[in-house]
Amino acid sequence: MIERCKWVNEQNKLYLHYHDKEWGVPVHDDNILFEMLILEGAQAGLSWETVLKKRENYRKAFKNFDPQKASEFNEKDIEKLLQNEGIIRNRLKITSAVNNAKIFLEIQKEHGSFDHFIWSYVNNTPINKGRKTIDEIPARDETSDKISKDLKKRGMSFIGSTIMYAYMQSIGMINDHTTNCFRYKELISNEGDAVRL
Repeated sequence: MIERCKWVNEQNKLYLHYHDKEWGVPVHDDNILFEMLILEGAQAGLSWETVLKKRENYRKAFKNFDPQKASEFNEKDIEKLLQNEGIIRNRLKITSAVNNAKIFLEIQKEHGSFDHFIWSYVNNTPINKGRKTIDEIPARDETSDKISKDLKKRGMSFIGSTIMYAYMQSIGMINDHTTNCFRYKELISNEGDAVRL
């Protein structure tokens, strides 16, 4: 029997796929980094399962998570998104996503890529804490505090330290699979290069 992190709802195929194939796998593609930034911000106050169910709708609504296209959304586009039942219809979250896309592009220009910027916080190496239980996993840490502070200073929103810690987990900056989980062992043995499908 396959052992997984205790937080996984094994009845939900989307959740199962996300845990088994994506969560904790290092991401260096700027479009996926932008996607996860949008989705983690959208999750605030909601469950990750809710976001996963709406992920494909988000993909269509946000032009395949192209930060350039998302940054060009105007008030009319935002009003249209607010009518879209397939996504989380929260004006603050939607306007934040559009504004964050603009800042994302500025960071790309400044650093060559968002990937260079975000991964510099962990010296381009995934952190493996080797946590035995989910109770050992914090909601935030010193690194997520720093990233949140930096992004806030640049004008981003929905990027508090707790959201940024979840972001770091989702893009593989931190491998927070518990040590009994089969994915922890796979990610360690592949030195963080397990394929994200």
